[in-house]
Amino acid sequence: MVPVYTLTLAPSLDSATLTPQIYPEGKLRCSAPVFEPGGGGINVARAIAHLGGRATALFPAGGATGEHLTALLADENVPTSVVEAKDWTRQNLHVHVESSGEQYRFVMPGAALSESEFRQLEEKVLAIESGAILVISGSLPPGIQVENLIQLIKAAQRQGIRCIVDSSGEALAAALSIGHIELVKPNQKELSALVGRELTQPDDVRIAAQEIVNSGKALRVVVSLGPQGALAVDANQCVQVVPPPMKSQSTVGAGDSMVGAMTLKLAQNAPLDDMVRFGVAAGSAATINQGTRLCALQDTQKIYDYLRNN
Repeated sequence: MVPVYTLTLAPSLDSATLTPQIYPEGKLRCSAPVFEPGGGGINVARAIAHLGGRATALFPAGGATGEHLTALLADENVPTSVVEAKDWTRQNLHVHVESSGEQYRFVMPGAALSESEFRQLEEKVLAIESGAILVISGSLPPGIQVENLIQLIKAAQRQGIRCIVDSSGEALAAALSIGHIELVKPNQKELSALVGRELTQPDDVRIAAQEIVNSGKALRVVVSLGPQGALAVDANQCVQVVPPPMKSQSTVGAGDSMVGAMTLKLAQNAPLDDMVRFGVAAGSAATINQGTRLCALQDTQKIYDYLRNN
């Protein structure tokens, strides 16, 4: 298997809790919190570990929350390469309301990264072996501009590192402007923004994804379509995979689970149809869990087997 690394510039320590109901001003009695590692690339590395693979998570960590985050990853047997940061790692809060089934996600700003800390992360990236896969996922923290991200990706590509970018908005558009990105996973709205037009007709999504591939911006585009699964395009084929109907408990972690599963298949040199099938299976597996939990291997395998046989 090709070595896999992930880069998270704005990691988090995520806490999840339950409360019977939610209302203003009163005291909301909550269950004991469950703490989990958070941040796009970190969750991708965790998903890969859950699915039997291995990926090293690169990220900054600061303060007691950063120490807690790093310890939780060690508990999950996720290899890490950490830059010590001055600012404490942020802590997010996810609240599930039992009476309504609603979820509230309180997402704090990422800890600021200094120029020195970013440079240390960049050095870790450039020490990755040629031919390895690097998944860059998550938001940019205060102190880091899109230009910094572009320079990092260009430097990584010059080293022969294959970059997957799971982001949105300006950061995703900037990454695609570099060209030769291994894989991107926009949703339909993000894809529409990338091509600069509304996607209203049945074939519009496919055509837009093919434009990105044909222009050389990305080798593979997988468009996440919610309950309709995903549409995947590369230079040779177009595949849509629709998951079986199932009751969704939470969509938190579904996207990262999907990217992790697809990265694992990519590292195993699997074809596009198998890659997206496994990705949809893992993303769907994550939705049957409450809170912030990612995909489990047994659930993913069950859905994957169903998709292969139907």
